[in-house]
Amino acid sequence: MTDPLVKPFSAAAFNQYLAAHQLMAARCTDCGMWSLPPRAICPGCRSDHMEWVETSGKGKLAAFTVIYIAPTFMIEQGYGRDKPYVSGIVELDEGPRISAHILGMDPTHPEEITIGTPLVVDFVEYKVGEKSQTYLAFRLR
Repeated sequence: MTDPLVKPFSAAAFNQYLAAHQLMAARCTDCGMWSLPPRAICPGCRSDHMEWVETSGKGKLAAFTVIYIAPTFMIEQGYGRDKPYVSGIVELDEGPRISAHILGMDPTHPEEITIGTPLVVDFVEYKVGEKSQTYLAFRLR
């Protein structure tokens, strides 16, 4: 593992951790508040004393929506009117919430999707042009 102390608190660093299949957050060493996506300044106490910490990857579904009219990127991955997908907000056991693709739930029956469902982090690889990139997702525990 790369030393987390040498990475800046940026989207690029966050994406590097995702590529290594790690869900990392920023934690304030002054007040203990977690930030995800990571921030260089604590939203709670405004301190800049932040550290990278790996999350447990466990959480629960806090909110969701079913996407039928997909953005171009997701259409390129095969999603759309005939193949909708679930996108949601996941509240991690450590407290922060993050938006992600939710796997393992039937988007054609949203009435069966339950807020509070236990989830675990997953990482999906999608083609971006000629390259493959890792994206954050969660699936049923």
